[in-house]
This record gives sequence, C-alpha cells and structure tokens, in this order.
Amino acid sequence: MRAADLAAPFPTVRRDTPAIEAARLLAGQDLPGLIVLDGNGYPATVLAGTQVLRMAIPQYCQDDPTLARVIDEQAADLFLRELGDRTVAQALPEHGRGLAVVAADATVLEIAALMARTGNPLVAVIDKHKQLLGAVTLDALLDRLLLE
Repeated sequence: MRAADLAAPFPTVRRDTPAIEAARLLAGQDLPGLIVLDGNGYPATVLAGTQVLRMAIPQYCQDDPTLARVIDEQAADLFLRELGDRTVAQALPEHGRGLAVVAADATVLEIAALMARTGNPLVAVIDKHKQLLGAVTLDALLDRLLLE
C-alpha cells in the first residue's frame, strides 16, 4: 500500500486565511489539522487544531489551569471570537513542526515514521508535479496498520 492509495481529499488553507475560518473547518469536519499551502499551492506545513486553540485561549488560562476553572462556561464559549482578524500565519508555531509531505509512492511505514518524527497528525501526499493529491490522517493510518 502506498501513500496515493491512502490519501483522501483534504481541505487546505493559506497563511492569510482567517483563523476563525480555519477553526470552523476543523470543527465542522472533525479534522486533526489543516494543510497550509504556500503561494504556489504547494503544501508548506500543517496547522494542528491545538495551534488555533492556543491562539484563542488567553495565555493566563494556559499558564494557570486554576484560573481557567473559575471562568464560567458562557464566557468560555466566547474565546474563539477572540480570534478576530487573526490569520493562520499567526497561529502557526514560530518554529514549525516539520514539513509533513510525502511522495505518492511513499510506504505506510514511511508515513508513520514521518508522523512520529514531526508530531503531525496528518501528512500531505503530493504527485510527481508537487501537486496535492490529498492527505493521510493518523486515524486512517492506524486503521490501515491494524488491518495488517
């Protein structure tokens, strides 16, 4: 089984995509992350859903979980609105997680090793012209590995 066989269509964003739009894509499709394309349409990196949360949740709640506990649920529901006009670029970590892209002929083990090494829950799959074919999620990869 090769990466092209496991790849499924996957939504993408660009660095200038509003972060709130990325959050809606993540939530609406139960995705672990999104593929971020560069200006040429090439997969540049992966935006993990946790990065969007990190930008939306106040730093004081991240630093001190006891403060997060005292905020009522009604107020907590408003935090994603704090994303405002921020973009995907602002949600990306300063030092990236590592590019998670494989060629269409990559093996299942190569995909698994890349996920493990980079900490990315999904890997973009490209063809020989460097065009995005789709992505392999951790869930799909584990399903495949458990079948063998």
